[in-house]
Amino acid sequence: MPTSLFAALLAGAQVATCQVQAPATPPTVVELYTSEGCSSCPPADRWLSSLPNNDRTLALGFHVNYWDHLGWQDRLATPATTQRQRQWQGALRAPYVYTPQVIVNGADERSWSRWGADNLPRPTAVVVPGLRMERQGNRLRAEVAAVADGRRLSGYWAVFSGQIRNEVTRGENAGRTLVHDHVVRLYAPVAAWSSSEPRQHVLDLGPDPAVANTRVAFVVTTDDGLRPLQAASLVCATPSREPKSPGT
Repeated sequence: MPTSLFAALLAGAQVATCQVQAPATPPTVVELYTSEGCSSCPPADRWLSSLPNNDRTLALGFHVNYWDHLGWQDRLATPATTQRQRQWQGALRAPYVYTPQVIVNGADERSWSRWGADNLPRPTAVVVPGLRMERQGNRLRAEVAAVADGRRLSGYWAVFSGQIRNEVTRGENAGRTLVHDHVVRLYAPVAAWSSSEPRQHVLDLGPDPAVANTRVAFVVTTDDGLRPLQAASLVCATPSREPKSPGT
C-alpha cells in the first residue's frame, strides 16, 4: 500500500466522533469573568474549578483584558470574551464592569462563594428548545429544534479547556502560579433566528491539534445572546493507538 494512502486511511480512522442530546431540564450555566491581573480573582478561579461540567452544570471561565495595563497581560483573555462582559453590563444596567464577576443563569451573583456543585440555583421553568450536538473531527454541528412560541433565539459556541498553569511575574499576582479550569479559548456568537423554525449551526475548528480533545459547548440564549435557555457540551478524544505497519 502506498505510504500516502496508508496515512490518509489512518487519519480517517482516528477522527473523533461523538454526539450528545441536551437534557430536558437545562443545565445551570455559570459564567465567571476573571483576569490574571486581578488579585481578588484567584479564589473565584478555584471556586470555578470545583464545579463539574455535566448534565446539570455548564461552567465557563471568560478572561477579560481590561486589567492588562496593571503590568501583566492575560494571554487567556480575548476581545470577544471581554466584549461579552460589557454586553452583560448593558443588559444588567450596571454602572461598571468588575472582576471577579459570576453570572448564574443570567443573574449577577455577588455571593457566589455560598454556592457549590450540589446547591447551584437551577434554571427557572420555561419552554426550552431541544438541542443536539455532534462532533466529527474538528467540525461541530448543533441542531436546535423548533419551539412554537414566536420568540427569537440566539446562541454561542464556547470551546474551553482546563488545567492551565501560568506563572505570573508582574502585576498584582506577581510571584504566583495560577491554575485555571473551564477556560473559554474560543467564544463564537451566532446570529439570532425565529424559534418557530429549526436551526442548524456549524463550527469548524480547523486543523489545530491543540483543540483535538477540548470540550465544546453550544448555548441557546435569548435573542440578545446573553441569558441561557438550553445548553449542551461534549468532548470526544481522538483514539490513541499505535499504527500498525502496512500488511500486518
